[in-house]
Amino acid sequence: MKQNIHSHFLQLASGKVQLLQKCLEDLKESATNETKSTAGDKYETALAMLQIEQANIGKQLEEALVQLRFFEKLNPQIITIKITNGSLVKTNRGYFYVSVALGKAMIDGVEIIALSMLSPLGNKFKGLKPGDQFELNGNLFLIESVY
Repeated sequence: MKQNIHSHFLQLASGKVQLLQKCLEDLKESATNETKSTAGDKYETALAMLQIEQANIGKQLEEALVQLRFFEKLNPQIITIKITNGSLVKTNRGYFYVSVALGKAMIDGVEIIALSMLSPLGNKFKGLKPGDQFELNGNLFLIESVY
């Protein structure tokens, strides 16, 4: 199950990178077309807006690449006793894949939440083992299993 979860979120991170790269290419093409078809103040404004959008997409792409590299370094074969990056955690509140914050996914009929160790919940998980518990925002979390 852990291998399927890892593969799913790895594909999600990879898809995000590809989508952002395509957006960046499209924006560059739009900027090239803008220079051919417009003149004056309208050209300056349109080009400036495209450059701002390129910078924003560029930042998102950098972050997505960092996430993808992080996922590529995780070995889903490794099972630890204590929760660390790459751990699949079963709690009384569901399953969590401690990796990168990529949200929820339904995998093999089970809802899995991919979260970062830097998130408030991920930080609480750090170093815990089965049988440990903690409270966050009025919710009790009991660690049932760590894979």
